[in-house]
Amino acid sequence: MSETAIRRPGQALARFAAALFAAAGLDAGKAEAMGRLLVLTDMMGRRTHGLVQAGAYLDQVERGLMEGAGEPETLRDTGGTIVWDGGYRPGLWLMERALHLGFERLPQHGTVTFAIRRSHHIGSLATLAKQATDRGYLAILASSGPHTKIVAPFGGKAPLFSPNPFAIGFPASEAPVLVDISASITTVSMTREKAAAGALFDHPWLLDHEGRPTRDPLVAERAERRGSLMLLGGEEAGHKGFGLALMVEALTGGLAGHGRREAPTRWGANVFLQLLDPEAFAGREAFLAQMDFLAEQVHANPPIDPAAPVRLPGERAARLIAEAEEKGVAVPAALADSLRGHAARLGVDAAVLG
Repeated sequence: MSETAIRRPGQALARFAAALFAAAGLDAGKAEAMGRLLVLTDMMGRRTHGLVQAGAYLDQVERGLMEGAGEPETLRDTGGTIVWDGGYRPGLWLMERALHLGFERLPQHGTVTFAIRRSHHIGSLATLAKQATDRGYLAILASSGPHTKIVAPFGGKAPLFSPNPFAIGFPASEAPVLVDISASITTVSMTREKAAAGALFDHPWLLDHEGRPTRDPLVAERAERRGSLMLLGGEEAGHKGFGLALMVEALTGGLAGHGRREAPTRWGANVFLQLLDPEAFAGREAFLAQMDFLAEQVHANPPIDPAAPVRLPGERAARLIAEAEEKGVAVPAALADSLRGHAARLGVDAAVLG
């Protein structure tokens, strides 16, 4: 984190962000959910998907490309499976609605599965999965952007897929395990961040327009002779990332019945969400006993670097949340300036930023 970052209370930042979204045109409930979940994302250390996205989201709201009111349309509901058309409403709000409906139904069904078409961008999948693990449930999430072509299929050189993130979260006694990966080695947000800074990646994580590995993020930003993000697994094992990308396409666009075939042009997402209650299987106590034993075995594994003990995904997020609750949420100076600018334009009090 930059030395010039300021720290502010999370609840105050969330209220400020909600005020920005409300001023831009989101109704109160949607604005509140967006502000709160973006700040939580920052608290978890996933800063490429936190408040730094506020500017892009505000632009979408003001241009009418993120719908500010209304409810998702239910296309099918069998009780344990639900298909929604989100109508490009705010992704974080839409996903929280789906999560809470799923929580209501889990006691009856044991598992509840959503397929959602035409959501807006849903942000950090780990942030959403945490909503389930905090209640003792498992969550499996996947998202694809059918408007986006930035990842080539294995053996190809023309971009076809979005990064197609996939996540699973499950509870354990000390901290929830939150796995959040994508079919590509790096993300669109990180690539644009590097390109804006004029920096190269440390490793060749992209392919140029001829399919040659490169460290240059600009190859993915070009309108012509455009490159792509490299698949997870790289040159030698990229078929694994390709398989993950195909799985996500099937779970999202396939089950939602809407995707690349329709060639949408708006920034949005198709989403798969499955919630599972361990109580409906071998029982919650049995599940935690197995997962806690696994966590103990992971922690006891001899580290390659003695200064870097083996840890589970999600433990760092739990530590960073605790730190942010004690010291405040870190806001880099450049982001604070950007947020002040949006506040001035929208007539929102930015006193929380100093």
